[in-house]
Amino acid sequence: MKPGTFIAGHVRAFIALTLDAAAGAEVFALIARLKNERAFAGVRWVAGEGVHLTLRFLGPSRPEVLSGLEPVLRETAGRCPPSVVRLGDLGLFPERGSPRVLWLGMELPGPVLALQAACEAAARAAGFEAEGRAFRAHLTLGRWRDRGQRPTLPAVDLGTTSLDRLTLFRSDLRSSGAIYTPLATFPLGG
Repeated sequence: MKPGTFIAGHVRAFIALTLDAAAGAEVFALIARLKNERAFAGVRWVAGEGVHLTLRFLGPSRPEVLSGLEPVLRETAGRCPPSVVRLGDLGLFPERGSPRVLWLGMELPGPVLALQAACEAAARAAGFEAEGRAFRAHLTLGRWRDRGQRPTLPAVDLGTTSLDRLTLFRSDLRSSGAIYTPLATFPLGG
């Protein structure tokens, strides 16, 4: 099924970790700087509340399946301690050719990687297909509307962020960009 496809009675959903407020402000200051650079013309930038670390995209989901995932996500989040991670290094997807996505990297500690693997396992157990790509920790900053040349990426170090809660989000696609609504939030470490 094509990403973004709407199915009646379903919601588009994903599981993510959110940044602390200070790191969120740093990310948006970075976006504001990049918006003014010619190399990033044609990028559709992520809106304020849109920056998050997706651990598992679920796609079109039945509400009862999402409700059934909540106890598993609560338990999974409880086993992962809160973490502090560094934000830095810009990258592009795909790795070659015309860029489609500009992202900010993060290096995750073992417990957060285990949390991501547990979210993947929970999704598969709930009936979702296995993710076809290897997980790569990143924050999407923007997407190119059209094919373009690969820009030279500036060096970036935005300091650290606290990761302390897992969130099940609903995503509603609009012409102005996606709107993310938390459906349930689970504290890390209990």
